[in-house]
Amino acid sequence: MVRRIRVIPVLLIQKGGLVKSIRFKNYKYVGDPINAVRIFNDKEVDELVILDISATVEKRPPDLEKIKIISGEAFMPLAYGGGITTLEQIKRLISFGVEKVVLNSSAIIHPELIKKGADWVGSQSMVISIDVKKNIWGKYKVHTHNGNKNTGLDPVEFAKRVEKFGAGEIFLNSIDNDGTFKGFDLHLIKAVSSSVSVPVVSLGGAADINDFYKAIQNGASAVAAGSMFVFQGPHKAVLINYPTPKNLKENLFNKLS
Repeated sequence: MVRRIRVIPVLLIQKGGLVKSIRFKNYKYVGDPINAVRIFNDKEVDELVILDISATVEKRPPDLEKIKIISGEAFMPLAYGGGITTLEQIKRLISFGVEKVVLNSSAIIHPELIKKGADWVGSQSMVISIDVKKNIWGKYKVHTHNGNKNTGLDPVEFAKRVEKFGAGEIFLNSIDNDGTFKGFDLHLIKAVSSSVSVPVVSLGGAADINDFYKAIQNGASAVAAGSMFVFQGPHKAVLINYPTPKNLKENLFNKLS
């Protein structure tokens, strides 16, 4: 039996535009989010994650009207994160057709929001994004505010904590590997995924399908990428892309069977 794994594009929004970063810095404008969503519709992607990375930093709520428009364009399950601080915002997002809400800073500042959201919409729709960076001693630490704030928290212990609050999925991102095309941090994936029972989605550093395979082999339940799906070729020209079903089947799903 062929084992099918979710392969998820991640779109970052900054000041209304679609951007991509390297290690959460050096942001490059890559286009309009609506156009990207339409292209991913045509490519029949499994799921799509949209993160407004400037909302929390700018201390503003989600742009609900824009998200409503994006959700109306998306034919695939959609997850949104950025600036979410209240249950009312979660309810509004779900009412627009957003299937999952992604909490990052709020999971630390307002952990009770995880439980409130899980009680209202179900744990499967409450995703916690954990951005991780190594400190100068090589220890993993959870960061928030688009990687600008070191919380001092250990990602494994934090993952256990949010699971107890009702999180149904963990979105695990390596800041050190972000946008580098050097592959996932497999040690981080293994450490976190082995400590919780909820699905862990790996993000940060993927260059090809083989990186997806390695992540799954090390405990990830699904894989995600940003740069891999918006850049093409050695000069990193902007081109929205996604592996064909045949490519995924032959080079990922069949290998996992």
